[in-house]
Amino acid sequence: MRKEILKSVKRVVIKIGSRVLTDADGALDLAVIGRICRDLAALHARHLQVVVVSSGAIAAGRSELGLTDKPRTIPHKQAAAAIGQSLLMRAYEEALEPHGLKAAQILLTSEDLVNRQRFLNARATMDALLGFGIIPVINENDTVVVDEIKFGDNDNLSALVTNVAEAQLLLILTDIEGFYSADPHHDPEARLIPLVKGVTREVERAAGGAESTVGTGGMATKVAAAKKAGKNGVPTIMVDGKRDGIIAAALRGDEVGTLFLPAAVGLNRRKHWIAYTLKPSGRVVVDEGAREVLLKRGKSLLPSGVVRVEGRFDRGGCVRICGPDGVEFARGLSDYSSAETARLVGKKSSEIDDILGYHYGDVIIHRDNLVVL
Repeated sequence: MRKEILKSVKRVVIKIGSRVLTDADGALDLAVIGRICRDLAALHARHLQVVVVSSGAIAAGRSELGLTDKPRTIPHKQAAAAIGQSLLMRAYEEALEPHGLKAAQILLTSEDLVNRQRFLNARATMDALLGFGIIPVINENDTVVVDEIKFGDNDNLSALVTNVAEAQLLLILTDIEGFYSADPHHDPEARLIPLVKGVTREVERAAGGAESTVGTGGMATKVAAAKKAGKNGVPTIMVDGKRDGIIAAALRGDEVGTLFLPAAVGLNRRKHWIAYTLKPSGRVVVDEGAREVLLKRGKSLLPSGVVRVEGRFDRGGCVRICGPDGVEFARGLSDYSSAETARLVGKKSSEIDDILGYHYGDVIIHRDNLVVL
């Protein structure tokens, strides 16, 4: 199965975690970076295009600042990132240079991907770099980021980058062999699961959470990344990034780590952007009839099916769509603002013009702008 999947892979996103790139003291492990770059060069020789999403900047900067623990405050994190970014890029540049390859740094915030034009600009930049045979190294722009525009962690960023880069595979390098039935650091009975056919709630519960003095993401964030990539039709392989030759083994189709299969029917790239890149700014609660129609018949959301509006959003804003139980089951771009939608609750489409005095269309959210999660 793996070899069959890998036949169609021309571009891969490789996410490298902090715990892979750093040693026991939290400093950059140049030997590991060297091994990784040797594998990247081997992929390049096979005409595979590689985009790297790399953690490690804050960890590298922390060491330079003389901090023994992970920075806790935003200014300390940003100071560590400011120092660490250059150290991290220098490490990649020096490790790639013997192979005749170059690296280019791309720093992003979620704001860069939420704005559709900037999203497309980021895609064009990656395409141009890859066309020149240069390896993009992507990280969150920690030196300027605030909570409102954070990705949260580089696992999430890597899943979004698969969409930006139009990649066919996400490879996650972590500090354990793959996805286990339980945390192998604490449960001796934990067993490696080589194949996950779908990220169900049971899989998400098994992922749990993990703390680290170096990284921010645990197994739960990696499983969430695999789920997001899978919704884009992209499979994910999770492997032990410290293992020598692991990248080459994974891309050969060897039975290493865990393979997460993508959704049977993936979202188109625009709908994936709506569902997983945009940040919802409000909620529209619908009745049971509307939920059934949206879930099973793929229809647009009419004002007659809306029960209430929560939060504030502008026309064109991304909103959560929740059932009568308050559970979100879809997201979409609203044709009307929160104030306008509130006035249309429970009304017929034919009444919109009379109520508002104008009319953008007969639906609150058109099916082309609506994604069932």
